[in-house]
Amino acid sequence: MTPGPRAGRREWWGLVVLVLVTVIISMDMTVLSYALPFISAEQAPTSSQLLWITDIYAFVLSGLLIPMGTLGDRIGRRKLLIIGAALFGVASAASAYAATPEALIGTRALMGAAGATLMPSTMSLIRTMFRDEGQRRAAIGIWASGFSAGGAIGLLVGGGLLQSFHWGSVFLINLPIMLVLVVLAPLLLPEYRNPRAGRFDLLSTLLVFVAVLPVVWGIKECAEGGASTPALVAVVVGLLFVPIFVWRQRGLDDPMVDVRLFRKAAFSAALVTSLLTNFALVGFLFFTSQYLQLVLGLRPFEAGLWSLPQVFTAAIGAAVLAPALAARFRHAVVIVIGLLVGGCGFLLMTRVGVDHGLAEAVIGQALSALGMAMVLTLTAELVVTNAPPERAGAASGLSETGSQLGGALGVALLGSLGAFVYRSGLADVDAPADAVAAARETLGSALEAAGRLPTAAGDLLAGAARSAFVDEVHASAYAVTGTLLVTAVVAFALLRKVARPTPPPATPPGRNTEDDDPAAAVEQEPGAQKAAKQDAEPEDTVPV
Repeated sequence: MTPGPRAGRREWWGLVVLVLVTVIISMDMTVLSYALPFISAEQAPTSSQLLWITDIYAFVLSGLLIPMGTLGDRIGRRKLLIIGAALFGVASAASAYAATPEALIGTRALMGAAGATLMPSTMSLIRTMFRDEGQRRAAIGIWASGFSAGGAIGLLVGGGLLQSFHWGSVFLINLPIMLVLVVLAPLLLPEYRNPRAGRFDLLSTLLVFVAVLPVVWGIKECAEGGASTPALVAVVVGLLFVPIFVWRQRGLDDPMVDVRLFRKAAFSAALVTSLLTNFALVGFLFFTSQYLQLVLGLRPFEAGLWSLPQVFTAAIGAAVLAPALAARFRHAVVIVIGLLVGGCGFLLMTRVGVDHGLAEAVIGQALSALGMAMVLTLTAELVVTNAPPERAGAASGLSETGSQLGGALGVALLGSLGAFVYRSGLADVDAPADAVAAARETLGSALEAAGRLPTAAGDLLAGAARSAFVDEVHASAYAVTGTLLVTAVVAFALLRKVARPTPPPATPPGRNTEDDDPAAAVEQEPGAQKAAKQDAEPEDTVPV
C-alpha cells in the first residue's frame, strides 16, 4: 500500500491541542453531577429547573452538531474552532457566576452551542492534517482516548474542587484550557475550507434542530420519568421532520448532509455501529458509578480513582491496538474483536455483589473501555474517510449526533429496564409504606429513607435496596452484552467486504502538496479558466 504524505511535528503538536478539546468536553459531562447538590443548596431550583440545568447542554449540543460541522466546512474549520473555544470560555465563566437557576440554564445552553462548534471541527481537522492512513488512524485513536480520560479526570477534579471551593470552580477550570486553544490553534493548526461551498442553509439548520432536539428530549424524559405522553409525542414529532430534512437535502445543489453517503456500506454501517456502541457505553455508566458509591460505599474521589484503569485501557485500545490491528486486518474483524472484548467486560459485571465486587467492577470497566475504544476509533475513521474531504465537517457532526442519540437511548432503555428490575426487588420489603415508596424511586432515595428509620428496620430496607440494585446491574449487563453481540454480527455482515480506505498518493520530496490540490488551483485561476477548471476537477479541501 502506498503511504500518503506523512504528518510532521507541527501536526502532532496540533493534535495535542485537539485532544484538549475532547478532554474538556468529556469533563463537562461528568463534573456537573458532583456540583448539583451544591447548586441546589445555594439556588434552590425546582426539580424541573434542575433537570434543565443538567440536560440543556446536551440538547443544544446534539441539535447543532451537524449545522456547525457544515459551517466549519464553509468558513474554515480552524476559524470555527477558535470562535467556539472563545465562546465556550465566556459561557463557562458566566455559568460559574450565574446567580439564578434561569441564568444558569441560559449559560449552559450557550456552552452547548459552543461545544457543537468544537467537536466536528476537531475530527475534520484530523482528516485534513493526517493524510497518511496509518498516522490518521493513530491520531483518531489518540483523539478518541481523550473522551475516556476527560470523564475520569472530571470525576477526580470535580470531587477535589468541590471539597475546597465554590461550585462555580467546576466551570472555571475550562478557562485556561480554552485560552491555550485560542493561542495555540493559529500556530499549530492549518486552516481548511471548501472554496466552492454554497451558502449556509438556515432552513436546513432549523429542520435538523427541530428533528434532533425533540427526539433527544423525549428519550431523556422517558429515562427520567417514564414513557409519558409528552415525551412520546416529542419523539414522534422529531422523527416526522427527518424525511422533510432528507427531502430538503436531496433538492439542494450543496446540501448540508449529502444523503448519498448512506449508500456506502462503510459509512452507514460505521454510524450504526457507533450509535449502538455508545448505547452500551453511556447507558451503563449510570450503573457503574452508583454501584461503586452507593453499594460498595466508596466516596466520589475514591470511585474516581478506581475508574482510572479504564482511562489507560481506553487509551491503549484507541491509540495502540486499533491502529495496529487495522493495519493487518480488515476493519470488520477488528471491530468485532473490540465488541467481543467489550462484551466480556460487561459480562464480568454480572459477577458483582452487595458485599464484594470491586475487583470485578474495575476489571469489567477496564475491559469494556478497551473494546469500546477500539470500535469507536475505527468507526470514526470510517465515517470521515468515506465522506468527501470537503464534507468532513458535516460527516463529523453527523457522527457525533449519532453518538449523542445512542447515549440517550442507552440511558433511557437501560434505565427503564433497570428500574423495573429494581422495583420488583423491593416488592416484598417489610418496612413502612412511605419509606418503601421513597425507596422505589432510586437507590439514593432508599438509603436516605433507611437513615430515617430505626436501626433494624433501616438496615433491612438499605440491604434490600442494595440487593435490588445489584440485580438491576446484572440485568443491564446481560442486556448490554446481548446488544454488543448483535452489533458484532451486523457490523461484520455490513463491513466484511469493505477494504481499508485508500490513502492519497504520496507527495514527492520537496514538492508542495498545494500543487496537487485542484481546489487550490481553482482559487488561483481567473475568469473562464477558473470556471472550466472547477467543472473539470473533483472537489477537495483547500488550505488557506
